[in-house]
Amino acid sequence: MAPANLGLTPHWVMLLGAVLLLLLPGASAQEPPPVGCSEYTNRSCEECLRNVSCLWCNENKACLDYPVRKILPPASLCKLSSARWGVCWVNFEALIITMSVLGGSVLLGITVCCCYCCRRKKSRKPDKSDERAMREQEERRVRQEERRAEMKSRHDEIRKKYGLFKEQNPYEKF
Repeated sequence: MAPANLGLTPHWVMLLGAVLLLLLPGASAQEPPPVGCSEYTNRSCEECLRNVSCLWCNENKACLDYPVRKILPPASLCKLSSARWGVCWVNFEALIITMSVLGGSVLLGITVCCCYCCRRKKSRKPDKSDERAMREQEERRVRQEERRAEMKSRHDEIRKKYGLFKEQNPYEKF
C-alpha cells in the first residue's frame, strides 16, 4: 500500500519536524539533579537563597528546605527572628510585623473613607439656593393652579350664558 500524500511540501515537513523536536523533551539535554538546600549550610545566605525552596537560618548558619506545608517555619526548625527567605536583609518577624501594620493601615483607611462618605451623604442638607429654588417652584405651581381654576370658572360661565354647558345628565332638559 502506497503512503498517502497529504499535500505537505518538504518545507512544511521540516517545519512540523522542528516543532515536534521542540515539544518533545530532549533526551540529550538532561538537567543535573537538583542540589539539596543542606549543601549550602555554613556558606553564605545569598548562596542559599538563590534556590527559592531554601530557607536560611542565621542563628546556626544552616540552609534548610522551606516547610511548604506550613506558611511560617516552625520554631523548632528556626526562630522567626533569625529565619530568612527570599532576601537576606529581612527576617520573618520583621516581615510579619510590617505586613500586619501595612494591612491594618490600609483596612483602617478604607473604613474611615467609607464612614466619611456615608456620613457626608446622610447629613447632606439642602443649600440655601436649593431651598429658595424649591420655594419658588412651589409658588409658581400654586399660582398656575389658581389661574387654571379661574380660567375654568370663566369658561363655565360663558358656556352657561350661551347654553353650551354640558350638564351631568343630558336627558334632564327633556
